Formats: sequence, C-alpha cells, structure tokens
Amino acid sequence: MDDRDDPLGFMSSSVEVKKDSYDEPPPTTEVISVHSDSSEYRLYRRRFVGMVGLVVLNVVSGMTWPWFGPISNDMVAEFSITLDEVNWLGNIMACVYLPVSVLIPEVIKRYGIRRCCDIGAVALLISAWIRYSGTVRSLPSGGAYALLFLGQVFSAIAQPIFQVMGPKYSETWFDLNGRTTATMVLSIANPIGGALGQLLSPIVGDTRQSILVLGIMSSVAAPFVFLIDAAPPTPPTYSASKKAPGILSLLRVMFNKAQPTDPSMTGRERIDFTIIFFVFAALSSAVNVFGILTGEILQPVGYSSDTAGFVGATLILSGIVAAIITAPLFDRVFTSHLAITSKVLVPIIAVAWLSCIWAVKPHNVGAIYALCAIIGVASVTMLPVALELACEVTRNADGSSALLWFACNGLAIVFILVEGALREGPDASPPLNMRRALIFSGTVVMTICSSVFFLQGRQTRKQLDQEKRRRSISLQPRQPAEATGEP
Repeated sequence: MDDRDDPLGFMSSSVEVKKDSYDEPPPTTEVISVHSDSSEYRLYRRRFVGMVGLVVLNVVSGMTWPWFGPISNDMVAEFSITLDEVNWLGNIMACVYLPVSVLIPEVIKRYGIRRCCDIGAVALLISAWIRYSGTVRSLPSGGAYALLFLGQVFSAIAQPIFQVMGPKYSETWFDLNGRTTATMVLSIANPIGGALGQLLSPIVGDTRQSILVLGIMSSVAAPFVFLIDAAPPTPPTYSASKKAPGILSLLRVMFNKAQPTDPSMTGRERIDFTIIFFVFAALSSAVNVFGILTGEILQPVGYSSDTAGFVGATLILSGIVAAIITAPLFDRVFTSHLAITSKVLVPIIAVAWLSCIWAVKPHNVGAIYALCAIIGVASVTMLPVALELACEVTRNADGSSALLWFACNGLAIVFILVEGALREGPDASPPLNMRRALIFSGTVVMTICSSVFFLQGRQTRKQLDQEKRRRSISLQPRQPAEATGEP
C-alpha cells in the first residue's frame, strides 16, 4: 500500500516513519510534548538552538551579494574595473546559485540537514579569505578582480544552502503553532544580512578595509554550524515524519509524471504553485537587484553612496519589523488566510515598484524612502507567506523552496543584465541614469504580479497535519477516573 491508498498515513507505524525520515538523530534533549494526551509527536527546546545557528549563517551569507552595490563607484576607482564588472560580482552569485539550489534538496534527502549546512559553512569560510587575498595592493587589476570573483563563487555556494533550508528546518523541528514564525525568522535572516551589508560596506572604511570586515564576520559565523542538528528523535507533526521527497519528485509531479511514492498534487495545486513560482521570482529578484544596483540608480541623480546604502537598508529593515509582527499572527490568528494575504499585499508591492519610475529623481529622497518602506513592509511580510504557501500546495518543503529561490535568482540574472544594458550613456541628462531600467523593472513586476488574482492556495498540508493530530489524540486510551481525578 502506498501514500495514495493511505493519504493521511494512518497505517504507517511510528518506527517506520522515524527510520525513513532521519539520518542522524541528535543526542537526547529535554522534551516538551505537543499534546499532553499524545506521545506520537513531540517538540524539543533544541530547535531554538539550531535556529540561532541558521540565522547567524543566513545573515552573514546574505551580506555578500549586495555588499559591493553601495560602493560600486569606489570599486571602479580602487581596482580599475568597470561598473559592469562590479555588477558581475553580484551576478555571478545568481549564476552559481541556480545549480546549487537545485542540488540542495537531494543533499538533504541523502545526508540530512546538518551535513548540508557543513558544506555551506566551509564554503563561507573559504570565500571570505579568497576575496580578501584579492585586496593585496601588489596584484595587477586583473588578478585582484579574479580573486574577488572566485570568492564570490564560493559565497554563492554557501548562501543558497542556508536560504533554501528555512522551510525544511521549520517543518522538521516546529509544529503547527510555530511553523510559519520559524520560516519567517529563517527567511528574513538573509534579507537582514543584505540590509546590514548595504549599511556596513560604505561606512567601515575604504574598499579594501570593507572586504576585510566581511571576511572577519564570515570567519566568526562559520562555527555556528555546530549548533545545528539533523532532526529530532520524534517528529513534531505528521508532515515532519515523512521522508523528504526531493526536488525531482516535485518536478515529476508538476509535469504530471508522478510515481506512486511522490506526494500527489491536483491540477489546481499545480496551477497555484506555478503562480507562486513566478510571483515570488518577480518580487524577490526585484528586491535583490535593487540592492545590487542601488548606487548606480541613485548616484547619477545626485545621491551619495551613504544615502544609497541607507535607502537599501530602509527597504529591508522596515520589512523585517513588519514580518516579526505579522508572522505569529499567521501561525495563530490568520492561520488559513495565506492566499488572501497574497492577493492583498502583492498588488501593493507591484504598484510601489512601478511608482519608482517617477520617484527616483533629484531632491526627492523623502518619496524614495517612503516607497522603499512600503515595498519592504509588504515584500518581507510576503516572503514567509509565499514559502509556506508553496509547502502547503506541494507537500514538499525543500523541493518547493529550492525551486522558488532558483526562480528568484534566475530572473535576477536577467534583471541585472537587462538593466545594465538600459543604463544611459555619459552624454545623457543626468549621465549614466537608470530611468529606462526602472521602467523595465516596474513593468515586468506589475505584469507578473497580476496573476496573483487567480491564486486559490488551499492549505492542504496544514489540513493533513490537523487531521492526523486529531486522529492521534482520539486514539489515545482514556485514563481511569481515579487516575485523572474526574468524576
């Protein structure tokens, strides 16, 4: 009998589930029972320790992509390279991100969460000091740039590991009352890193000192990987008890080539995931590319590199505050309204990006800050919502997360190349302005995001978990009256 004959898994023994689901259980830790009446599912305080490790690694790995955006013009002067070459320090991360993100679900499936994180920590450490070796003043311009570029390649191996891991970690360690909040914390850690990167890179010294500071922070963060365990001895929910299907399983299901062991999806769910896929790609890539090109967008119209860093940080930090407030509400109050939330927030984000076409001009910094705050609040709030909604319709946390981040970075490459090509020449007014790039970005985001109105977004995974939990409780033998003190 396979999963289709027994969709809720009632006939699977707990012994078989644990054997299939976990590779390296952590040492015994203090246990908190999810339900006082049930011992089938449990929570462990250790989950918060591992989350701290993932957050720190996510924050530091997230700094590397936009680090050179606010100081792009300084990099040109210091290393005798072009703006396009500076852009490629960010663009190469998106290129390497694509194959790495696709491999992550298979690595998790074979070796578990901890081994996957070990790879990311080592890559982060290597990237830091290869990048710093490129700052030696005796190196020729081409040699220095090659080392900076290679350092970014290793950063691009580390970043997707910790970013894609979020929904899978929250599903593995947290129950229904904490899963969305955990995904929120882990998913916004990377944007926090991006915001800190934009803030710190122009203010910690010249470009060479800036790269050294990034290397030191990467070295401090790498040992935090030892806080992360593979999985709890007893899962917190039914979905956590299932073995990771992997990305190939999701691709087979999406193309209607599913095998009996693959989690099934209806035609409506495949349409919903396609909508989530493209909307997530458009919104996330727009934020990432803006972080990379902030200096190139704002400096031609009269703003300093410091202002460019503050504007980029405003976008992310305002969203972080909003996400911290809203994610617990989605866990406990609006628990079944992820799709409705998307239909409200996504159009607001799209209109704000379109408005940037007219807002980015001299002596208009207040409007720029306001638009960035609106984009940040809505976009970062949507980040955990989209990741959780993708898990709901696919029942494949690591596979859906990998595909969403793949789409984000794939479209980011297109955005960076096209927007770089749309930059005006030195004879324009003002020289090198990016108005045509903003028109392209706003139009694409608005067009793709209009599909959100066709989203249904039924939360099937949550319904399965709730039904299994009720079933588990109802099957527990009732204690005698004399033991419980009841009449």
